[in-house]
Amino acid sequence: MKFALIICTYLRPHPLLRLLQSVQEQTIYPDEILIVDGSTNKETEKVLKENHFENLNYFRISAEHRGLTKQRNFGIERVGEEIEVVCFLDDDTVLENDYFEQLLKTYTIYPEALGVGGYIIDESKCEFVGDNYKPKIDEYLFDGWKRKDGSRFILRKKLGIDSDSPPGYSSLYSHGRSVGFLPPSGKVYPVEMFMGGVSSFKKEVFDTLNFSSYFEGYGLYEDADFTLRVAKIGKLYVNTAANLKHYHHPSGRPNQYQYGKMVVRNGWYVWRTKNPKPLLDSKLKWHSITILLALIRFSNTLTTTNRKQAFTETMGRTAGWWSLFFNKPK
Repeated sequence: MKFALIICTYLRPHPLLRLLQSVQEQTIYPDEILIVDGSTNKETEKVLKENHFENLNYFRISAEHRGLTKQRNFGIERVGEEIEVVCFLDDDTVLENDYFEQLLKTYTIYPEALGVGGYIIDESKCEFVGDNYKPKIDEYLFDGWKRKDGSRFILRKKLGIDSDSPPGYSSLYSHGRSVGFLPPSGKVYPVEMFMGGVSSFKKEVFDTLNFSSYFEGYGLYEDADFTLRVAKIGKLYVNTAANLKHYHHPSGRPNQYQYGKMVVRNGWYVWRTKNPKPLLDSKLKWHSITILLALIRFSNTLTTTNRKQAFTETMGRTAGWWSLFFNKPK
């Protein structure tokens, strides 16, 4: 299958170079690589001029196209007509050398697939225990693999508001478990959401759908919104054999107040993408979990060394929650 790789980047020349070097080592190489650079300096352009990569096209965009969703849509519009699959990668990821081979194999095994996500191996700390294992309150079990649960999920279990859906699916009150809760089993799992920075889609998807312009700048949860809309028209999968690492480079991220506000407002937007007309029970659970998560984040001001960041994010979450009563996202 002919495939293109789109990498949207912002002020991360060296992480981007490391990613491209891992692309160069792939068993299957992209037919096109499109770098859509929203940087406010020329450092990324300079690095790419000093290092040659086959089939690479570089675009340094103006301010009007800057922002993750805008940059992705910009790249999609410039993909060649012969391309069958469009892949996206965050600029601070590094691939195992058979990442694309495993990803594209999924489309052969499941020809009905409209999208396939990869698997971040450094975020999974699981142990295989079998299906008969009885997990403790602080453990999560899926497909015979157990892992430690964080405090937010332990509290939600005790309060009876834990997610009632498997990883990669959103419940009617949202706040589900991400595909990061899938085990490193090497299997392919059906999902309705996966992370945009390790994703791929059949090009035909973009004939009718694009990334929402609601998500500006950093674009938190834009991937959940887009994949939920794709899942309404076709099948999505995650291949846990398509492995890569994500290094979460700090540059280009919003401040903690804005991030906290985004968590709530963008989370509300995604919830309504899944469940546009929620019943009272779903409304109560969504708001209860949102408040609980803000309180847990506030508790970090007493339990962590990054007290200022925890407090600032809590204020952002609180402001975001109150704003929903006066100015809901549209």
